[in-house]
Amino acid sequence: MSRPVTVPVLTIDGPSGSGKGTISRLVAEQLGWRLLDSGALYRAVGYAAGAAGLDLSDVEAVTRCAQSTRIRFQPSADGHDTRVLVNGHDATDELRTETAGAAASAIASIPTVRQALVDMQLGFRKAPGLVADGRDMGTVIFPDAAHKVFLTASAAERAKRRYKQLKEKGLSVTLSGLQREIEARDARDASRAVAPLKPAADAVLVDTTGMPIADVVAKVLAVVRP
Repeated sequence: MSRPVTVPVLTIDGPSGSGKGTISRLVAEQLGWRLLDSGALYRAVGYAAGAAGLDLSDVEAVTRCAQSTRIRFQPSADGHDTRVLVNGHDATDELRTETAGAAASAIASIPTVRQALVDMQLGFRKAPGLVADGRDMGTVIFPDAAHKVFLTASAAERAKRRYKQLKEKGLSVTLSGLQREIEARDARDASRAVAPLKPAADAVLVDTTGMPIADVVAKVLAVVRP
């Protein structure tokens, strides 16, 4: 009897603003693989909790929210950002705000919330392959992944990217404020007791500071297709 072929996984981890979302989407398109934006799952739960008026420090309430929130991804009509539906509502734009990012970071430190989302994330592993974008994809969710990348960039560079993105959406932000938020989030994510942000031991590190998107995509594809 032939052994079942394991569905290949490429994990792309890294801090906020390192380019994970854009690079993961482009690489998944090139490979023809499925895409998992794990950060969107946490942002979606944070958004749902906020919409329900929950206190994010109420562990039991937020855990119940994580267990019951319905999250669905669907391609956008223009081929750009994948749309994220939370309990039937297209919350894509709300999930990209710094408020949603802070909420995601806060609830991601709750072990029971993380556990509630593990099975959901594992369910994305389907043929022909999966590109998994997040912070603990290569260390916790898919430790057996054959291909692992850890993207990084300087805090100043990541703040500039977020500033450009948010200004294009018409949001009022300051570059200095964004850099402070990014540095604070880096420290919080790296020091949390559960699944701290760090490269997997077998991950390929790619510093994207000053690197064109096409070059980053090429480097990541080379990890899968040497």
